Amino acid sequence: MAAAALGTTVALAAPAGFAQAAPTDTEPVAARSAGATQSTGTTAPAAAPAAWAAGTRAYLVITAPGGTSAVSGAVTSNGGSVFAAYDAIGVIVAHSTSASFASAMRTVGGVQQVGATRTSDVPADAYNPALPANPSQSATTLTESNRWDMTQIKAEQAWAVTTGSATVKVGVLDTGVDDQHQDIAPNFNAADSASCAYGKADTRTGAWRDVGTHGTHVAGTIAAAKNGKGVIGVAPGVKISSVRIAEPTSSLFFAENTICGFMWAGDHGFKVTNNSYYTDPWQFNCPDNLDQAAIIEGVRRAQVYAEGKGSLQVAAAGNSNYDLANKTTDSESPNDSTPVTRTITNACLDIPTELPGVVTVASQASGGAKASYSNFGNGVIDVAAPGGDGSTQVYSTLPGGKYGNMSGTSMASPHVAGVAALIASTNPTFTPAQIRDQLGVQATDRACPSDTRCKGTTTKNGFFGEGAVDALKAVGGSTPPPGAYFENLADVTIADNATVESPITVSGVTGNAPATLKVGVDIKHTYIGDLKVDLVAPDGTVYTVHNRTGSGTDNIVQTFTVNASAEVANGVWKLRVNDNASQDTGKIDAWNLTF
Repeated sequence: MAAAALGTTVALAAPAGFAQAAPTDTEPVAARSAGATQSTGTTAPAAAPAAWAAGTRAYLVITAPGGTSAVSGAVTSNGGSVFAAYDAIGVIVAHSTSASFASAMRTVGGVQQVGATRTSDVPADAYNPALPANPSQSATTLTESNRWDMTQIKAEQAWAVTTGSATVKVGVLDTGVDDQHQDIAPNFNAADSASCAYGKADTRTGAWRDVGTHGTHVAGTIAAAKNGKGVIGVAPGVKISSVRIAEPTSSLFFAENTICGFMWAGDHGFKVTNNSYYTDPWQFNCPDNLDQAAIIEGVRRAQVYAEGKGSLQVAAAGNSNYDLANKTTDSESPNDSTPVTRTITNACLDIPTELPGVVTVASQASGGAKASYSNFGNGVIDVAAPGGDGSTQVYSTLPGGKYGNMSGTSMASPHVAGVAALIASTNPTFTPAQIRDQLGVQATDRACPSDTRCKGTTTKNGFFGEGAVDALKAVGGSTPPPGAYFENLADVTIADNATVESPITVSGVTGNAPATLKVGVDIKHTYIGDLKVDLVAPDGTVYTVHNRTGSGTDNIVQTFTVNASAEVANGVWKLRVNDNASQDTGKIDAWNLTF
């Protein structure tokens, strides 16, 4: 896609906190937060927290729902202060410089669990957070074009049914969102946006903004506007809100931040939230550790609260190519101090990804295979979606009116969040459980490849869960989706000065092909100005879809519309690619036909 030249290609990095950070996820970015009174389900602390001091640590103090006031005094008397309280779920976020705070609080009547949420100090910024800058905006001359990821989930076809309802609110729990971006501003909901860094909501104007790139990229995949500019999100008619939960400088997503985000989602009517991160500092939280057990319980309660208020959480599976159904070791935790290698079991959980009720998303490469980096696990993965791999990445919005590419399960998850938003739009009475079930029902089954790590059946396995999300089927209900779909995922090498063909056999289609036959093309080739690409009908008629344009641009990932109404539909169709020069080569990665 030539569009990348007008935006930014984001280098792959190893970020802390992003969907089980691994070499293929996106660059870490920060978020900021400040004190504000929480809404329903939360209570502001009775008194302002003590001033910051070196050695301040954060703790979750867990009691019975409605019981936070009864134990707040004990927090103070044991050398702590109440930074925030979520009375509806019985969770206090406490700060203390006392090394004995947790052990002392565990002896207090009514206190069920206490756990440190980090192995590093709470930053001083928590007590006087700075607002992020509002980035200057660049206009784009880029017009909307079909992208491989949207074609793969049939989003363009789904838009003919619905682009989503403006009454559906999707929360982006991430590093923030650039609400001024030309492709995001039309759908941005500032009234329900905030920062939750440090575990307490900051509702100041702009507190939700992105100080990096990750959250803005995710937001564009979910709901970039269908306005003729840049890109289109999976659900371009819904509203998006930003809840920043990553902290500045460290770019980490601690448990209290996630709790604040889920509580906010429930209190502000988010139908869906996207969670492309894991809760730091532990890649996996183990219930036999007192601190980590409190993290599991605190975040679990917040997720249950949000779901009870009508919010479905969608989360990235992570990017360590790790079998989540067969955990043995963790060598990346704690990531806020010095990681150590420890032995773990399946009882240890990736939070929030593995919490009950959360939709866990694996990543697919273009063409549908499991992305090389994607975590997996039979019984853990729910569905799969495009996240990119290698040179084919997901193209979306970046702060300042820009656009660029990223790869990761962080990019797969927002595709599913967008499909969930479309389901909620066409089924406004659906509960989170019903939306979750529908995501499985609409998914296209994908069998395990010849990889012994993939366990399960064609209908449900460790690489793809219940299958690859299909936006068209998701909004079609019981009505058969319009148009038969055929694809060829086999690679065909394109050599210099050569002509190659890739066939698709069409059967079971009555009559002639339509006047709007969709030809999805995924060709990896440097300097596409060398290429002529034709669709060859069964009777030999040639329809040219690309003829040596694009100059030095790499790759053709696009859906073309061909008037093939004069052709009988059934038979062998071919994609013919003619390379007309030396030096640059490539391959037909995949292609498809939609009648």
